[in-house]
Amino acid sequence: MELTKNWLEQNKVVFFDGECNFCDKSVQFIRKRDSKNQFYFASLQSDVKDEAFKVLNLAFRADIDSIVLLKNGNVHYKSSAALLISKGLKGIWPLFYYFFFWLPNFFRDFFYDILAKNRYRWFGKKEECAIPTKQDRKQMLV
Repeated sequence: MELTKNWLEQNKVVFFDGECNFCDKSVQFIRKRDSKNQFYFASLQSDVKDEAFKVLNLAFRADIDSIVLLKNGNVHYKSSAALLISKGLKGIWPLFYYFFFWLPNFFRDFFYDILAKNRYRWFGKKEECAIPTKQDRKQMLV
């Protein structure tokens, strides 16, 4: 798929750490609850991230290595990304957005950073990539 400015401004792309077990499980969690198939996914380690940010003329924060949401041409990092993703899921998950988004970023990100810094130690790293299903491949940007 060619990443055009128009496509990137109209869609939601979740960039995740492709080596992180927790991040991989998070992608599966999102996919399972994304009844509208509105989210696309790409690894932070992939060329897709570089291409998307270049097409949109956005600078990528080098200190980010966990989750990024590119939503309608705007970039969201850390807890803001996670909460905006939860807002788009079915079930009770949008409540997390409404309960926590009003808190200041520095407060939300403090707790987010604790998880992000310890994710390899707590959940491990992937030794190899999982083989995606046919549906997974439709939403994975490679």
